Amino acid sequence: MCGIAGVVSNSSRPAADLLHRMCDVIIHRGPDGAGYHTDEHAALGMRRLAIIDVAGGQQPVSNEDGTVVAVFNGELYNFPELRAELIARGHRLASDGDSECLVHLYEEYGDELVHRLRGMFAFAIWDTRRGRLLLARDRVGKKPLYWHADGTSLRFGSELKSLVQDPAVPRRLDLVAMHHYLTYQYVPAPWSIYEGISKLPPGHLLVWQDGRVDIRSYWRLDVTPRAVTDEEQEAQRLRDLLLDAVRVRMISERPLGAFLSGGIDSAAVVAAMAQSTGERVKTFSIGFDNPDFDERRYARAVADRYDTDHHEMVVTPHALDVLPTLAWHFDEPFADSSAIPSFYVAQLSRQQVTVVLTGDGGDESFGGYTRYALMARLERLTAPRLLRPALARLGAGLAAGARPGSPRRRAGRGLEMLGQPASRRYAPMMSYFTPDQKVALYTDELRAQLAGVDSYRLLDEVFDASRADTATGRAMDADVNMYLPGDLLPKVDISTMANSLEARAPLLDHQLMEWAAGLPTRLKVRGGETKYLLKRAVEPWLPEELMNRPKMGFAVPLASWLRGELRGLAHDVLTDDTARSRGLFRPDAVATLLREHEEGVNHASRIWALIQFELWHRMFIDTPTAPSRPDQGLTGMRQR
Repeated sequence: MCGIAGVVSNSSRPAADLLHRMCDVIIHRGPDGAGYHTDEHAALGMRRLAIIDVAGGQQPVSNEDGTVVAVFNGELYNFPELRAELIARGHRLASDGDSECLVHLYEEYGDELVHRLRGMFAFAIWDTRRGRLLLARDRVGKKPLYWHADGTSLRFGSELKSLVQDPAVPRRLDLVAMHHYLTYQYVPAPWSIYEGISKLPPGHLLVWQDGRVDIRSYWRLDVTPRAVTDEEQEAQRLRDLLLDAVRVRMISERPLGAFLSGGIDSAAVVAAMAQSTGERVKTFSIGFDNPDFDERRYARAVADRYDTDHHEMVVTPHALDVLPTLAWHFDEPFADSSAIPSFYVAQLSRQQVTVVLTGDGGDESFGGYTRYALMARLERLTAPRLLRPALARLGAGLAAGARPGSPRRRAGRGLEMLGQPASRRYAPMMSYFTPDQKVALYTDELRAQLAGVDSYRLLDEVFDASRADTATGRAMDADVNMYLPGDLLPKVDISTMANSLEARAPLLDHQLMEWAAGLPTRLKVRGGETKYLLKRAVEPWLPEELMNRPKMGFAVPLASWLRGELRGLAHDVLTDDTARSRGLFRPDAVATLLREHEEGVNHASRIWALIQFELWHRMFIDTPTAPSRPDQGLTGMRQR
């Protein structure tokens, strides 16, 4: 596990000192060492967190004659099989780990090597003879990769902060990216928050040669449903696949444990771990003083059943003193407030282990979110096509001007959704600021600049491309392509790597996901019950009290915090002269959000999104140079 960075150019030799700065700023991703390659046209570097082949797995890696060089972030779980295949084909490998497989696979298969890989990865391969750079990102986006090209050169890195260490890379706010962020609470690929810097989307390759960039997709989950006649047989297959996915992810030369939230997904992973090892599993949980958000008793039930070495931590509003650290590590605005407990459970875990397994991916593959059940109900209530526009207009009229959360507003939104196609029904469920709310928030100038930019169109495109045969199935497919790589995976990757901790997600094994994608929707959501088949499969493994409990999610009591201990922070950050001077948001609209929230209307997610944007702007845009440490940013804000 590493952080990577580099520069390639067809006009000048990349500067070694820039490469070192790009790598030094992500030392948290790799505190165990560094490695560099430089030549006339390329500079590739990495920071290493040693997990596999601790003694000999240094990077960059190269082929026998040094003409193919690679840096790699991630883990290849099938590396023993890959090594055996390569040796049988006559390749000489100098190490015992996974990274070196990449250069030899490139020699054998070229860009198609990605189809041989089982794991999480972002890598760069430099072909010195052809002056050709290949960048690749894993199928679902577990590992990040950013890039910037200017016609003669290209820069890449695991984090945005590496790229902006180069003064030649402009730090300008991308207004379209901000517009999408306010809808989804993250900046979706291929955008980044900076103009001119992009995320390589999951399941994509980028080739740079002679100053030209070519990007193509190499994988997308096929959600075409298959016929299923025996549910118990499918449940057994699911157990077998999960046990295998867990087993290959327990290979480590460093201490290993698991996040245990109290939900079914992480509990199933811990159960599979306990069945795969003769040692006690170390488990780690986060809780809150507010019982409505505290899942620790469910986590303890699993820990007790499997006699794990269990550790807990309670997060309080005072824990938000870590906000500058989070703003620096996330690099761009990120408004999922569960990043706070994610950071703290990673910090807690790192005191004892270097690798953790997580339950991420179960909801998207097996239908775990309550919004899927709502989509299924709406699907059954589909209105005749000719009536839909009238229903949409009637619903919009009812909702217009109604108080947020009022019966009239809910009824209006319900009618409006009935009159919409499936993607537009789903979009409000995924929105933090609706289009109307953004229009009300923006200044006249910003509104004019963003006229015609429709954030919901991103969901339309994913729904249109999906092969699922139900609207509910297309919603799950949309989450695999947007919410999972845009929100959940960056949250875990950044929170863990900020603490030099590697996270592995068995439920995101691509072989397991491909099998699950073919399950009919009725085996995921049935009669209002979510995760139908997954629950049947893991029921023998888990305490009964976990099976039918309401889904809580990894949420924080943000609404009460913003009316209490964090009220002053919200007002300080969003209403001072620095925030008002940007000319982006109407001060009276911001003040209305704050006032209505204090009066009982829940605007917590929207206020939090604005806070995170403002913190990011002060740290990365308002500063004269890109900060290389968390304590160098947040100019103009009173420290609390």
